[in-house]
Amino acid sequence: MSSLTASFTARICGTRRELLPLRHRSLHQFITRRVTVVPSTTRARTRIVCMAEPYLITKLESAEKTWKDLSVKLADPDIVSNPSEYQKLAQSVKELDEVVSTYKGFKDCEKLLEETKALAKDAGNDEDMAEMISYEIDSLSKQLAELEDKLKVLLLPSDPLDARNILLEVRAGTGGDEAGIWAGDLVRMYERYSERNSWKYFLVSSTMAEKGGYKTYVMEIKGNRVYSKLKYESGVHRVQRVPLTEAQGRVHTSTATVAIMPEADEVEVVIDPKDIELTTARSGGAGGQNVNKVETAIDLFHKPTGIRIFCTEERTQSKNKHRAFQLLRAKLYEIKVREQQESIRNQRKSQVGTGARSEKIRTYNYKDNRVTDHRLKMNFELTSFLDGNIEDAVQSCVAMEQKELLEELAESVGAPAG
Repeated sequence: MSSLTASFTARICGTRRELLPLRHRSLHQFITRRVTVVPSTTRARTRIVCMAEPYLITKLESAEKTWKDLSVKLADPDIVSNPSEYQKLAQSVKELDEVVSTYKGFKDCEKLLEETKALAKDAGNDEDMAEMISYEIDSLSKQLAELEDKLKVLLLPSDPLDARNILLEVRAGTGGDEAGIWAGDLVRMYERYSERNSWKYFLVSSTMAEKGGYKTYVMEIKGNRVYSKLKYESGVHRVQRVPLTEAQGRVHTSTATVAIMPEADEVEVVIDPKDIELTTARSGGAGGQNVNKVETAIDLFHKPTGIRIFCTEERTQSKNKHRAFQLLRAKLYEIKVREQQESIRNQRKSQVGTGARSEKIRTYNYKDNRVTDHRLKMNFELTSFLDGNIEDAVQSCVAMEQKELLEELAESVGAPAG
């Protein structure tokens, strides 16, 4: 065997041995029985040609260089003595850790694959050896492809809003009384989905519809990365069914609009007191004498946008006022985010909307027990979907957006995404 065989054997025995599946370690045993290790000074150097797409390597090398530079800065005494700056740099390094470690594993695997291919040329007529090497090449090639796919996703820009909690608003659209009932069905669907994700939800504001359901309903949802999943739900949800209010059994089409608003703090959205008209009223309804005799309800009007919020859910005026301003901030922030997203959508021609309220995203067909997502061009089973099992649709939206971002990433350096 050539010196390359010895090099390959040494790699299997060394620190990169973990790259090989355990059941393939017999190749290492087979080689060590038949080769003599040649001193490293006489070994031929193998030139490794990177198999990943050039645009990917460009991005990865840039990320690796940034990570190294930031790591050096972390050891700077001036940085260490500045807790704020140190924390900022440490967070940046942490965000790149997985990219850099995965890239290292990718390069190690790639080099090992090239050495294995070179070893195959020296196998000669040894069928056992050739079979083992062929199996190893297939295994390493598959592992390399998986690492490359992982790296592509890791390089995608993250949405800074993904980790935020949200305010979710459902508003009855066209369809009269049936639209209000349909809005109520959507509210229950998102409550069930929140429970499946161990999120907590709270009523912020609601207006009941005459025949059941809601004219408007706003809930706050708190939990792990809520916005990252529910941001794809913004838009028009259309239902086709025989309403409970229909005496002749005819199928009606009704709609409800869903808006997903990431929570905003006072720093991000500044509200000028001069732009606010604030009045109080008695809430009425359940809650005892306090809500019936004391003006606990808040009617808030924002002059520049025309947004009006009537908040009655809390039992004290101060809490309702806090809720009203929380909702106003979220609505104003959503307008800002939506404008930014529309700009991005126009540039990318995105198929997955995350901001346009007028966009019809799904049709819920009761007759065929089918939900059609028009962005994905996919169908889902209606009964399960309305019970909160919307994860497959959410992940399909995530995958589609990742695909679009990968194409954009490739185009940014003038290479095909593959």
